[in-house]
Amino acid sequence: MDHKTISFHKYQGTGNDFILIDNRSLGWKPSQRQIEFLCDRHFGIGADGLMLLSISGGYDFGMTYYNSDGKESTMCGNGGRCITAFAESLGLIDRKANFLAVDGPHEALVLAKDEGEFHIRLKMKETTIGKEYPDGIFLDTGSPHFVVQVDTVMDIDILNAGRELRLDGRFGCDGTNVDFVEKTASGLFVRIYERGVENETLSCGTGVTAAALAIAWTEKSNTGQVEVTTSGGNLLVTFRRDGLSFSEVWLEGAAKHVFAGEMMLDAEKYGPMNYAI
Repeated sequence: MDHKTISFHKYQGTGNDFILIDNRSLGWKPSQRQIEFLCDRHFGIGADGLMLLSISGGYDFGMTYYNSDGKESTMCGNGGRCITAFAESLGLIDRKANFLAVDGPHEALVLAKDEGEFHIRLKMKETTIGKEYPDGIFLDTGSPHFVVQVDTVMDIDILNAGRELRLDGRFGCDGTNVDFVEKTASGLFVRIYERGVENETLSCGTGVTAAALAIAWTEKSNTGQVEVTTSGGNLLVTFRRDGLSFSEVWLEGAAKHVFAGEMMLDAEKYGPMNYAI
């Protein structure tokens, strides 16, 4: 790899797509402009976010996640499943992973794999209901989410309604992700406005998890599994509840390798490649 070329892999988990880079020997420290360019769907590779897989002492690997706005972000559940599939493909793990992300350690299991298609079960952080408002429930599942239950989720103007709540002063200067949830015969249907992408995404792992836990809280369900449909596919959330707290929270679903390649970075336009010493 020279100073202008980046090798990458593209993965998607229920339509939530990511650029993954094996950073163990590179020590690359991407700039915000470089990440924005790589994630751009017209001029770059195109993705909801970019992840670096790195060495992390005591763990199989470390995960660093950046949103498509180029800023390092909080935990990404679908990203955690995709990076586990990536690690399995690299030979770093054999069906089971123990990795470190920004919100702490995570376990993951590769339940099945076949020619670039994986079925991954990811353990999410233990969490509590943050606050219940008249219009929704706020909680942190590795990333902050405001869960709003609606009658018909397809009737919601996600872009405008999501943006308004994402920047609501109740959620501090960094704002929140927003999840609109409809109860269905089989479980839940969720649409997500994701901060850092500043648009609706086809899926969001921490958002799906937040929606399942928030609805479980309103219905006082102590244990269970919730099937969740997103615009990009289906996920399964399992959990145990004790009052306001949730433990043994797992997110399960598909992760798929889409393609691999190399991308040229114009050093004059986007800055030089910087490496950790």
